[in-house]
Amino acid sequence: MSCSRSRRAGRKGEEHIAGDVSFIGSEYDGGYAEYVVWPAALCYDMPLDSFVDSAVFTVSGLTAWHMNEQIEIQPGQTIVITGASGGVGSFNVQIAANVHGANVFAIVGDLKDEAKLKELGASRVFSYRSETLVDEILEANGGPVDAVLDVVGDALFATALEVLKNGGKFCISGSAGGQPTQLDFRKLYLKHITMYGSVLGTRAEFQAMLEAIESGKIRPIVDRTFPLPEARDAQTYFKQRGKFGKIVLVP
Repeated sequence: MSCSRSRRAGRKGEEHIAGDVSFIGSEYDGGYAEYVVWPAALCYDMPLDSFVDSAVFTVSGLTAWHMNEQIEIQPGQTIVITGASGGVGSFNVQIAANVHGANVFAIVGDLKDEAKLKELGASRVFSYRSETLVDEILEANGGPVDAVLDVVGDALFATALEVLKNGGKFCISGSAGGQPTQLDFRKLYLKHITMYGSVLGTRAEFQAMLEAIESGKIRPIVDRTFPLPEARDAQTYFKQRGKFGKIVLVP
């Protein structure tokens, strides 16, 4: 279960940056509860018939939707997406390509998932293990890209800034590859790069995401499910590399 809320809810359109945003499983116990009491005003109809399929969008899907909104994608722009096989990354690929009409370059560790990512909407798939990754991206696009949606952090930060065009946009919502990083501010201001930090989104964005799910533009990507008594095993599996999509605990 992944749920969040704000007790005061914040101003309309700014719910995601309200000072009292909190998470079940973080600020509140109960992330593995079978039942939860929840304010009716914060509940929405499931977009799909399946509880498992509907559950995967709550945090990862909304975070990806908001990331895409922040960089204001225009049809035909080239967007580089890191961690593209993960929960947020796989939604980023679908939203950028299928909702906004972008040309998506997906970056993953293992190219075994290339066909799956292209099914989701990616036009090209690259491995971050390549020693010539920057050159490969620039060559494939015929020059620098318009924006980067990043969930990796330090490991691909330098690459992201290098492939961005002058006036490009960089949005980060995770640091799976390492938290601390070094930023040469000259790169930032000389290229006029706009940087965004992102997590979750607004109620209006959540509603728009649900509509996109119902219309089939975004689909759930479930790597594996675990029964609730195997929550420990699920956490261990979550830390492993090579997954594709979300892991779901089923009460």
